[in-house]
Amino acid sequence: MIKRTFLLGVLSAASLAPAAHASVDLIAIGSISGAYEDLSTRTSALLENGVPGNRLGGLGSGFAYAGGTTFLALPDRGPNAKPYNPLVDDTVSYIARFQTFRMALSPSDPGSDLPFTLTPTLRKTTLLSSPTPLVYGTGAGLGFRIDGVTPLGSGAPALNAERRRYYFTGRSDNFDASKPSTYTNNARLDPEGIRVSNDGERVFVSDEYGPFVHEFQRSTGKRVRSFALPANLAISKLSAQGAVEISGNTVGRVTNKGLEGLAITPDGRKLVGIMQANLEQDKKGSLRIVTIDTYTGATHQYAYILTDGSGVSEILAINNHEFLVDERDGSGRADTPLPTDTASAAKVKKLYVIDLDGARDVSGVAGDLSAYAVTKSTTPFLDVVAKLTAAGTDPRLIPSKIEGIAFGQDVTVKGITRHTLFVANDNDFLATIADPLKLPADGTRGMVANPNQFFVFAFDDRDLPRYLPQRMDDEHERDRDRDHDDDED
Repeated sequence: MIKRTFLLGVLSAASLAPAAHASVDLIAIGSISGAYEDLSTRTSALLENGVPGNRLGGLGSGFAYAGGTTFLALPDRGPNAKPYNPLVDDTVSYIARFQTFRMALSPSDPGSDLPFTLTPTLRKTTLLSSPTPLVYGTGAGLGFRIDGVTPLGSGAPALNAERRRYYFTGRSDNFDASKPSTYTNNARLDPEGIRVSNDGERVFVSDEYGPFVHEFQRSTGKRVRSFALPANLAISKLSAQGAVEISGNTVGRVTNKGLEGLAITPDGRKLVGIMQANLEQDKKGSLRIVTIDTYTGATHQYAYILTDGSGVSEILAINNHEFLVDERDGSGRADTPLPTDTASAAKVKKLYVIDLDGARDVSGVAGDLSAYAVTKSTTPFLDVVAKLTAAGTDPRLIPSKIEGIAFGQDVTVKGITRHTLFVANDNDFLATIADPLKLPADGTRGMVANPNQFFVFAFDDRDLPRYLPQRMDDEHERDRDRDHDDDED
């Protein structure tokens, strides 16, 4: 079995806080260019908006540890930040997928700003599909592709016919209007959370469109199960345009703010999802946590009240009843994609500790949920903005969408074991953005790189005294995630 602890050398006293004074420390930053392509070469053809169908982006929408140095990165519904067709919210037939990475930590060279170097290596691209037919939009009456001449066409990927599979895609019109949004045969999927089963053979993915939670074979990406979610999360009036959906529904998830985060308890028994925002029938700032028993399918709902963020992007299990919750605002790098925009500075990217023990089920409650709120720490476990600015990062360069968090491999320094927490951003598939450090005086301030980034923090047992790592069976990691394109399956 691959060991989870890696000896990374001796650090200076200034590099990390001494064991007698525990703290959460930034130890490494890694990045991947937003201009790269992934390993699914058969999806490389240009999408409806002219972007390559295998653009390597959005990697921090969901992020999961898979044992050893292996992590799974989950892009969301694809490159829709480029305007081309408002009738489908600029979404495209990008095939949903997850990326398998090796995240290698090694000691930095003497004099480096951070003690460790993080080297991300893409090993595999896995496309998500269903063995049974899915519902796709025809494109009729929805305008044109980017050239303004060619009709939009069907939302079904061309690869369906070639591979005889039914792939999930980000196109917002891929749904059955006669069914509630939680109808699991809709082809539209906006993946936002991912976790791995304890045996390493399956992955669980949460979605904003339904909302859904699907279970896929990790090796092939084929769906094997969908969990029935409570009816009060669904909307009944569906549209390819988010604004139309929002105006047409008074009950259910707010469009594009559905089941944003997903956790799995260390025992592997329970999935825990969290909504990005309140349901239509609930008070603003009152969010719902949904637990799913993976054995029985039974669900429960609990209330989470926002502290200072505009929404929640992720949830991560500390043990079987405590969790980290990622609150954030929308400010920071990539919040200003155009040269004429005014740059915004990141303010709120905070991880709070919550405890579901003793929480009251709110499945039958609506409105103001504050009286039922789960226990929550009064101060954040980690203030990402504070840590990055203390390390010299201008807050305008801190990614706006800090969305993926995962515990990783332990590190050993001077004989002392420290745990790691990986934090990742969603770069919205934008390889470049307007330079946030220059004012848009004449609209020509230039463009700068907008990479996928990974921030690694180290913490001790006294920081999270009840931390219980997920029991991962990583004995066969090398064979399971060998470097190859999913299309070789």
